[in-house]
Amino acid sequence: MTRATTKFYIPGYPRPQFVRSQWLDLNGEWDFSFDDNKAGVAERWMDHFPATHTINVPFTYETAASGIGEETFHPQIWYRRKLILSPAAEGKRTILHFEGVDYQAVCWVNGGFAGEHEGAYTRFSCDITDLLNADTENEIVLMVIDSDSCLQPRGKQRWAGRNHDSFYVQTTGIWKSVWLEHVHALRLEKVKMTPDINRQMIRFDYSVHGLTDSADLRLETEITFKGERVTSFSLSADRPSLTVEASMTGGINGPWLQNLWSPGHPNLFDVEFVLYAGEQEMDRVGSYFGMRNISIRDGQILLNNIPLYQRLILDQGYWPDTHLTPPSEEALVEDIETMLEMGYNGLRKHMKVEDARFLYWCDVKGLLVWSEMAAAYEFNDEAMERFTREWLEVVQQQYNHPCIITWVPFNESWGVQNILHDVRQQKFTEGIYHLTKSIDPYRPVITNDGWEHTVSDILTLHDYVERGEALYTNYKDKDSITGGSGTYNEWKFAFAEGYSYKGQPVMISEYGGIAFKSGHGWGYGDQVDTEEAFLERFGSLTRAIQEIPFISGYCYTQITDVQDEVNGLLSEDRKPKVPLEKIREINLKRGM
Repeated sequence: MTRATTKFYIPGYPRPQFVRSQWLDLNGEWDFSFDDNKAGVAERWMDHFPATHTINVPFTYETAASGIGEETFHPQIWYRRKLILSPAAEGKRTILHFEGVDYQAVCWVNGGFAGEHEGAYTRFSCDITDLLNADTENEIVLMVIDSDSCLQPRGKQRWAGRNHDSFYVQTTGIWKSVWLEHVHALRLEKVKMTPDINRQMIRFDYSVHGLTDSADLRLETEITFKGERVTSFSLSADRPSLTVEASMTGGINGPWLQNLWSPGHPNLFDVEFVLYAGEQEMDRVGSYFGMRNISIRDGQILLNNIPLYQRLILDQGYWPDTHLTPPSEEALVEDIETMLEMGYNGLRKHMKVEDARFLYWCDVKGLLVWSEMAAAYEFNDEAMERFTREWLEVVQQQYNHPCIITWVPFNESWGVQNILHDVRQQKFTEGIYHLTKSIDPYRPVITNDGWEHTVSDILTLHDYVERGEALYTNYKDKDSITGGSGTYNEWKFAFAEGYSYKGQPVMISEYGGIAFKSGHGWGYGDQVDTEEAFLERFGSLTRAIQEIPFISGYCYTQITDVQDEVNGLLSEDRKPKVPLEKIREINLKRGM
């Protein structure tokens, strides 16, 4: 790629906000077998793997890109990868990373247990050092267990053996990158970065792994901006958890406000962390951050203390031959650039936790992101436990991305279907709200996007009415929407029972969904015949929202077609259905 990047960017590197230079990409051809009888553990497949297929990782067996293309659901599958690893430097550990495996994964290396993880959407890692053979062949074996249970977070993945409504072919197994790196036992585990533009500071919360009493450790941090040094400092790494605040005013050329991160001005600071034991370098990590804040005051959403009008587009992140897995990093960048070209300043990533490289490029290019959890569809203790565990991992892993300005744990009462009346479900959403705020008190949280809200920082409403005149009439009177006396779109309430409007900003976070007549698939409302009819309806709806003063923005459904859902501004293979500049002209009638 020839596009502008951050200082430590490496093409294809799966974790671009925590970069080490020595790494090995394990994507590509793996051995593969279905295990419908769940016999693999008893028969010790981790020792004697009966490969029946090869698969192109990280594409799931359901996709054409995998080389298998079998859409039938299989509840248990196995992978094997053979490789020879050069010996790691003395004292180093070999860490195997899986960016995403759906849903339960158990890993063995050379027949020895290496680790396990539950949850489809988050990264997990295994220290495989003690299981490796030096200078001889090694075998990585992964067993994956999936289900069609609605108790596990599954997003838009179908569970009935066929596509139905807005649910699509399931995703089973490895669907994000697999890679490894060699690191010292003594190393940085993570760094949490929290900007504070009002105080012109950034806080670093460091976690150090492998600390010993005898280690004489220091941690050096250097911040640069466009190649110029901003500040550097050193501190004694004498505890596993360290916190420091750094001033961001020194060494920056020009007025401070010119260096903040925002759409149109996605300024990013590079930062390097180096951990020493005495004079020996133990770890070196490159990263970046953006100085920005998102806040709410007087019913308005503010970015960097300036009112923000959000022009978002719904993005489900599907591709024809690869489904939930992006076909390439370039494909992610092209989607982002297309959204910007159409005049959107952000997106709502719907029912999916996207590849970290997508968030990287949103950071670099200045595209706002609402990060949304994949839903479960039933409610009991098991569902709550699974959801909570995985959602907290999502928030922790995505925390440092400046592009993320809103957390969306729930959508349209999915998984909390009786929230209007059920106190237990209401309390669950309250609990998730407060847990999210305990990790990240700086971003808004929407607890039930579109429908019956409990505690929520933004009041978001979904409405697929076909005409702008009707939309304007329904929403022009703020009190009729926020008063809680009736339904706002003829069938849904804005708040669950016992909750009321507290002055939150209001947004229309789903609307549109217009489809062309095509003889297959579906959209919202009547399908249109011509480009002119599409643009007239799109413009009518969008302008109606723009003309309502108290509404802080909107999210149009959606950027691309997805399998049977053909209401995208682009086809599934990313061909525009109408000229992008005409969408842009309508979007830019209002907003920054």
